[in-house]
Amino acid sequence: MLSNPAYAGTYVFGRYRSRRSVDPDGSVRTHTVELPRSEWEVVIHDHHPGYISWEEFLTNETKLATNDTRSGARPAREGLALLQGILFCGGCGRSMSARYRKDAKADYDCAKSRADHVDTPVCRSIAAEPIDGAVAARLLEALSPDEVAFALGAADEVEERRSRSTRAAELAVERAEYDTARAERAFGACEPENRLVARSLEARWEQKLQALTEANTALIAAREATRPLPPRADLESLATDLPRLWSASTTTDRDRKRLLRTLIADVTIIPEPDQEKCRLGIGWKSGGTEELIVARKPKSADARRSSPGAIELIRRLGPTMNNHELVDELASAGFTTGTGRAFDAKSVSWTRHAYGVGPPSVFAEGEVSVSEVARRLGVTEGAVYYWISHDQLVAHRTKSGRFKVPFTCDIEAECRQRVIDSIHIKSTTKTATAGGAV
Repeated sequence: MLSNPAYAGTYVFGRYRSRRSVDPDGSVRTHTVELPRSEWEVVIHDHHPGYISWEEFLTNETKLATNDTRSGARPAREGLALLQGILFCGGCGRSMSARYRKDAKADYDCAKSRADHVDTPVCRSIAAEPIDGAVAARLLEALSPDEVAFALGAADEVEERRSRSTRAAELAVERAEYDTARAERAFGACEPENRLVARSLEARWEQKLQALTEANTALIAAREATRPLPPRADLESLATDLPRLWSASTTTDRDRKRLLRTLIADVTIIPEPDQEKCRLGIGWKSGGTEELIVARKPKSADARRSSPGAIELIRRLGPTMNNHELVDELASAGFTTGTGRAFDAKSVSWTRHAYGVGPPSVFAEGEVSVSEVARRLGVTEGAVYYWISHDQLVAHRTKSGRFKVPFTCDIEAECRQRVIDSIHIKSTTKTATAGGAV
């Protein structure tokens, strides 16, 4: 009932044709193919009462064609991925599939290309949210009242041209009907005994009937191609209400996809060297194309990273303030962590570690650590600790238990002489002495 014209009250003949083909082994096979409507031999509308009208039959036929994925159709389906079915990869040229995550979000991926081992270096997986938002915003911008008024002005010119072509098809039908009627009258006026004349007139009548059938078919095709536009006032009011309709809670994802596909034919992700951006190529149903640059959604680690202002403040004040003092400075400046929480001592300590910001120095001017003394003198740290424990070198302990050694030039010279005079560490002081002389 959906695909047979007989249920629409139309008689047709010549929908199918048998064709033969030869297999490589030499056997002949016969198969049946369906011809396009323009090649049907006979089409008689209103031949008998139908269950549906011819217009409804054409509408059903169009819906069947748009839902046939085997022929390349991409019907709108459920799911929040707005570009499902019409998004293509600019690297491999294949359609990108929509994949839904557990967090109720979607991604677009070249999964089929990887499965078939034809993926290219620019094939990618990308989050659907920023791309869908950019394309939807461009669609609503294109449907603004000013743009719609401009498009309607151009549509009026196209409609006028189409009406002229339809009028030409109507005149062709009238001419064919007139010629057919004349051929019929001539055949009817012929005497039966004039068989040769009758055959010639009959053949002429058949030709005129065939011409009339072709003219009617051309007229039907012209009328189907020139469907009237809705009233201008309705279209302008729709353009005003479209943003509200798009964001309404009653509008389903499938409805948004259908609205999008009325104007946009396809979207292509064009290779872009900058990994933080995405270049989109939009193909409009009118045949026009344009490009959009969309900022990609940051990675989860980047999204949780602290703001550059907070990091700069920690770098600037970190060498002179402890963690608790930095917490107060960050709070007074209004900075928070990448997750939106207030800074505490633990988060400040982690930021110091991540960006290499050391704690404030516990050494005053002229003071060094035990390891620094050992490095300068070319001795072990154990020797320095021995001097401190036997009151041969002055040192003070910090709150954490570390030693601070006042190490002036005089003290350093005294320690070098002690190293030279010592019989236990004389073998290790030659290098240090040579280094000091250099």
